[in-house]
This record gives sequence, C-alpha cells and structure tokens, in this order.
Amino acid sequence: MSIRERFHSRRRRANGVDTNDVAAFRSVVNRTGIVRAILAGGALALVLAAAASAREPQTTEQALIPQDTVGVVVLDLSLSITDDDYAAIRRTLRRLVAEEAAIGLVVFSDVPYELLPPGTPAEELRPFLRLLVAPRLGPVQNPWTQSFRAGTRISVALDLAKSALERDEVASGSILLVSDLETAPDDVPSLARTIAEIGRAGIRLRIAPLAPSSDALSLFEGLLEEDAIAGFAAQSPDADEPESRTAAVELPTALLVLGAFALLLLAAHERFAGRLALPRARSAEEGAS
Repeated sequence: MSIRERFHSRRRRANGVDTNDVAAFRSVVNRTGIVRAILAGGALALVLAAAASAREPQTTEQALIPQDTVGVVVLDLSLSITDDDYAAIRRTLRRLVAEEAAIGLVVFSDVPYELLPPGTPAEELRPFLRLLVAPRLGPVQNPWTQSFRAGTRISVALDLAKSALERDEVASGSILLVSDLETAPDDVPSLARTIAEIGRAGIRLRIAPLAPSSDALSLFEGLLEEDAIAGFAAQSPDADEPESRTAAVELPTALLVLGAFALLLLAAHERFAGRLALPRARSAEEGAS
C-alpha cells in the first residue's frame, strides 16, 4: 500500500467507527433524519411567524369613538377653555376625521347646541377647524365668542347628546366628551344623575380631557368606568397635527412566545437529532508516542 493510500485509510478510520453491522443503524438514521426535518421546519416556521408579528406592533391607543358605534362629540367651548385647549380640540377633531368615525356634534357652555346629528361622517368636522381657535387669536370670529361662552354645565350637554341618540333611534351609541371637566358646583348632582342614565341606556361614555384639574378629574373618575378616561389625555400644544401623535407600544407577547418556542425547538433538535459525538481516533503516531 502506498503512503498516500495509507494516509487516506488512516483518515477514514479517524472519522468513522468500524462496525460489521452497518445495516442495523439504517432505521435509526432514517428516524433521526425525520425528527431533524420536523424540528428544523417547525423552528423556521416559528421564526417567520415571530417576524410577521413584529411588523405590526400592538398599541394601547384606542379609537376615540368605539368601533361599531355612532358617537356624539360633546365639545366644551366655555370661558375656562384656554388657548392650549383649542389646539388639543383641533387635534381631537382631526383624529376623528382620520378614524372616519360616524359622529354627531354638540357644543356647549352653560347651554348646549346640536350642530350635527348622529351618523354624520366625521369629514364634516373640517369646516369647524378654522373656527375653533382662541377668540383673541382667531383670524375668523368664533360665532360663540359673545353669546355662547358663559359658565359650564356639562350635565345639560350630555343629556342633549343622549336625547339625540335616542331621537334618531341609534341602536349602538356612544358619547365623547371633550372638556376640561370644570362644571358649575350646583351642576354636580345633575351630572351624576345624567351619567347614571347614560349607563342605563347602554350608551358608552368616554372622556377626552383638556388638561383638567386634579379635583375635576377625580370627580369624573368616581362617576365613570375605569377605562373611560385612560388613553385620551391631551398632548402638548406644539403637536397640533395628528401625525405628531405617539402611542405606547404594548409588550410584544406574541413575538416573545413564538421566539421562546423557536428556541425550544432548536434545543430539542440538538438534544434528539444532533450528530453522535465520539472520541477522536488516535493515529498510529499518537499511539506510539
């Protein structure tokens, strides 16, 4: 045997195990191949699913008008509304337009007035945007400047919104109150009764607060459901366009779960379908030394 043949023969012996019964391992090899293919395919599928779930992160931001409802926007234009509040009001209306909501519109101070009936496309709010500026800053005179900006009575505005939904026989209605939540002290008992009646009528009430005081916010938190106010806090006045809004991103649970299962499958692959680890064969020279 030549030197080259002896070298290759020694190399083959170093990478293999001499046996006289190779056929006995065939079923094991086939079974291991099938297990390896299943585990590798499952891991790949989980990685692809995790990547797909990460493309559309879930956010905590809710629609202003609950889905599958016709909403009435109740808009506070009383004297307590500040210049910054008007910026937040315009953002809220733009957001409703972007959400393509079906709405009605009630504006109020001490008395309410219905401007749009329930079921109106939110696109009809656009003409109001140029009017909803602070009276002292607006290039166009706000029609409510002199005669419609006295004290605040939130209860009568909510009652009018409820009556409008019932008048038009809206089966699934909701109300969105956009206000600093400051109401007259003698209006508080009426407000509590009105909110209770809205709940009994099956109408969902949500609040988009305009920088309310802690006392006003505590009053409404005591009268409303836990999630009626969450997620609707007004933003800073320098973010006047809907594109400036940011939403908190929820923990990507699906991504984490799919990633964990992918890692488990890879670990199972190494445990049940990995190559058999054998001691490296010693060469003749190593044995002689």
